[in-house]
Amino acid sequence: MREIITPISDETAESLKCGEMIEITGKIYCGRDAVLPRICKLAEENRLAQYGIQLRGSVIFHTAVSAAGVGPTSSNKLEIEGSFPILSQAGVKMHLGKGAISQTTISMLNRYHSVYAVMPPVTALLEENTLSRRVVAFPELGMEAFFEIEVRNYPAIIAAAHEQSIYQGE
Repeated sequence: MREIITPISDETAESLKCGEMIEITGKIYCGRDAVLPRICKLAEENRLAQYGIQLRGSVIFHTAVSAAGVGPTSSNKLEIEGSFPILSQAGVKMHLGKGAISQTTISMLNRYHSVYAVMPPVTALLEENTLSRRVVAFPELGMEAFFEIEVRNYPAIIAAAHEQSIYQGE
């Protein structure tokens, strides 16, 4: 596993290979369909500095940030994928999300020496630790039926117990 530290240099971005597993360390920006068009407008108007935004060598993670955590959203949404050219030209070296993007966008990334990386959804990580599954009730509901699963080493955080919550004060 190769560690990538932000900000990402042109040389590092150019050395990344399709299919390579990486771990990102450092500061990254997070945004999705509601905010990325606004960031693009700031970039086009040369107003990013007014917000303290430095895109040169940055990573943009296609996600929302909530008390529940972060997880990638689909990068091929019009507002997100449409932001790739402007943000790459402004210096973003890595777009991080999930899902396939168009060949046109892939070619554009090459033009600006940027890359696109995917983060598997949590369900993919948990799948490795799911040993079996069976429908217990209401099979007509398909994936929303009542299931029983057998698991091994599922990660979890106790969020509330004994009258306390990790979200208190938010």
